[in-house]
Amino acid sequence: MQVILNILSQSAIDQNATLLLICVLLLIPALPFLWRKVKMGKGPVLRPISAYAALQNVVSQSVETGYPVHVSVGVRGIGQQSTAQTLAGLILLEHLAQQTAEYDAAPLVSVADGTALVAAQDALRRASARQGQGKKLDPYRVRMIAPEPTAYASGVMGLLSREHVWANVMNGVFGDEYLLMGETAARKDIQQIAGSGNPQSLPFMMVSANHTLIGEEMFAAGAYLSGLASHIASLMLQDWMRTIIILVIVIGVVLSTVL
Repeated sequence: MQVILNILSQSAIDQNATLLLICVLLLIPALPFLWRKVKMGKGPVLRPISAYAALQNVVSQSVETGYPVHVSVGVRGIGQQSTAQTLAGLILLEHLAQQTAEYDAAPLVSVADGTALVAAQDALRRASARQGQGKKLDPYRVRMIAPEPTAYASGVMGLLSREHVWANVMNGVFGDEYLLMGETAARKDIQQIAGSGNPQSLPFMMVSANHTLIGEEMFAAGAYLSGLASHIASLMLQDWMRTIIILVIVIGVVLSTVL
């Protein structure tokens, strides 16, 4: 009996994944249309998100004080189920690196995965190269701490305690171990901006961080920080998908109730 239930459950998951894939494929052709609409100045007005506004202040204050910003892209890497969250952290890192490269004040980055290490190093390298400072980049600015989440958190706790950092920016995949890092930064009165798509870590972020990116807000970094038409068009497409999914759910509930 349990085997049959498992098969039915897996079948339902596969059907949901198939329906989601169909929705994505049907809406992808709309992306160029939305891109042109944004380029023509007819894009949406993005609602304010305090974390992204605070990020601009953090960069300027870091440059003025000479103290770097510590950036974490989470405890996972690229090529896993959580790749999207890691990439969101890397997009935010690249923006910070770009903003500080002009003043030779690269952020201090910690990672917990080899793939994230390479990607983070490349983000810093590209930001320095744009300012003609590629040869000055210190590879030690990106540090591989440990692959195990708790061990990584312990390493970051030591880093925040020893290094003079102006702010702690953590955007990516985190679990319960985030509390160890967030509490350490809070005790040292370090400004914190944190974001994750994991519901387990969000309560800890809300308590310890000054600003929090909740769920899908962390994926909007490109649109809010760079203002590129492609990123804004992507947000509009996501809203369309969300609306369609809600309508399908409502129609399904109504039909199941009536019939």
